[in-house]
Amino acid sequence: MTQTSTASTTEQFVDRLEDFGVSWTITGPDEVETEIEAVASTPAVGVDPGIDGVSLPPAVDQEISPATVEAAATGVTGAVLGVADYGSIVIPTTRSGVEPVSLFADHHVAVLREADIVPGMGEALTELGDSFRDDDWSGIIATGPSATADMGALVKGAHGPKTVHVIIVQQ
Repeated sequence: MTQTSTASTTEQFVDRLEDFGVSWTITGPDEVETEIEAVASTPAVGVDPGIDGVSLPPAVDQEISPATVEAAATGVTGAVLGVADYGSIVIPTTRSGVEPVSLFADHHVAVLREADIVPGMGEALTELGDSFRDDDWSGIIATGPSATADMGALVKGAHGPKTVHVIIVQQ
């Protein structure tokens, strides 16, 4: 992504994350491993976030299989975009099917470059439009923990993670 985030866009994004009960950290690339270790429960499974200078800690299993995903307490993924108006993140889907890493564990940790935070959905669709059309690309737009009130009281984690933490990487 090439979008550049302004301080006010980042502030709006983290304010919206808080509105949905999502915790967050802003850090540099060298500290992401430490941040993941601080917020992830084990066992953890994850995929390379695809950000220069960022890697996963050794405790995060990168061998994705139905068994590792099912056993994981935490799933760690990259996010390719943040949408400030909504406090949403966009998680890419892949042909190998890594998106369950963000959906099946009770806790999801998303790693997002600050420069990939856009003000609104219009900018997000503009940013991703060519990929949708030309690259047969798709993604999941996630806003906060999974929640439903279909059966009465609000239940978190019914269709995805109960908690979410976003690590915003300044570069």
